[in-house]
Amino acid sequence: MNVLITGGAGYIGSVLTRLMLDRGHKVKCLDRIFFGDESLKEISGNKNLEIIKDDIRRFDGKILDNIDTVIDMAALSNDPSGDLNPESTMNINYKGRARVAELAKKHAVKRYILASSCSIYGFREGILDENTPANPLTTYAKANYMAEKDTLALSDNEFTVTVLRQATVYGLSPKMRFDLAINGMTLGFYKNKKIPIMRDGTQWRPFVHVKDTSKAFIQTMETEIELIQKEIFNIGSNEQNYQIFPLAELVAKSIGIPFNYEWYGSPDTRSYKINFDKAKNILKFKPDNTPKEGAKEIYNALENKEVTDSMKTSTVKWYKNLIDMDNFLKNIKIDGKVL
Repeated sequence: MNVLITGGAGYIGSVLTRLMLDRGHKVKCLDRIFFGDESLKEISGNKNLEIIKDDIRRFDGKILDNIDTVIDMAALSNDPSGDLNPESTMNINYKGRARVAELAKKHAVKRYILASSCSIYGFREGILDENTPANPLTTYAKANYMAEKDTLALSDNEFTVTVLRQATVYGLSPKMRFDLAINGMTLGFYKNKKIPIMRDGTQWRPFVHVKDTSKAFIQTMETEIELIQKEIFNIGSNEQNYQIFPLAELVAKSIGIPFNYEWYGSPDTRSYKINFDKAKNILKFKPDNTPKEGAKEIYNALENKEVTDSMKTSTVKWYKNLIDMDNFLKNIKIDGKVL
């Protein structure tokens, strides 16, 4: 199958791209490469991979010719990053992805799968499923929800649109991120022997390993069209709904270090428990990994120097750096003149 993955060099995309190639698919990876191309260097010579450095807001639609499936992952990721520049977040995460879907339909792509987030549920009591009304609280969540509505509206007998609302992701990736809960907790233990916990620790959050959520996109792509046409699926597992403080204790236990922690930030306004039965029953999706194994693999990778933290492993820090660099470049003066 010929697949276009937008955001294919990212935290999830770089894992998904490898899994797609392993299954014999031909992949076009379209990515702005905001974080550099290191995550794809190892596989850049694969004959079934084409890397396209471009922006979803501007790329030529001809790229979509002869593509069977589009998996649309390109986005300014997570809630703090989204609020850093709300206008850009809306332009990329909402309008940019709506444009990808419209172009995909125009170029006769059969399937379009949107990477969304369980963050659209906001702060809620009880167990939430795909029929629960959305309550997006952040720019990131609002952009996801708007992209969902616009892309699902394009679905018809010739163009299948499916939305995957992912739980909070964790685990090792070629494009590593330490600004995600389990990953950040593990890094904190490694560096300071303390787990950083966002106040007040009682908030609920669902989790899914990066390899598992990548597997979910592949299973969606390979599922019969009539089962996924204009459908929304929560991606995760009922067993991986955790309150943050007990999760931190689990991470410590899995690594084998005495539990010690430090608080950070204001009280989290996001809290939700999710039901994942629909994906289990229709997509036959079942995670292979748990936070216990995920934290341990990250800690071991840090100890073995297989992965290190840097500005690029924190999305907000790197975006701030890019913004500062952009402002700097716009104001460089030579002979008294602004370039």
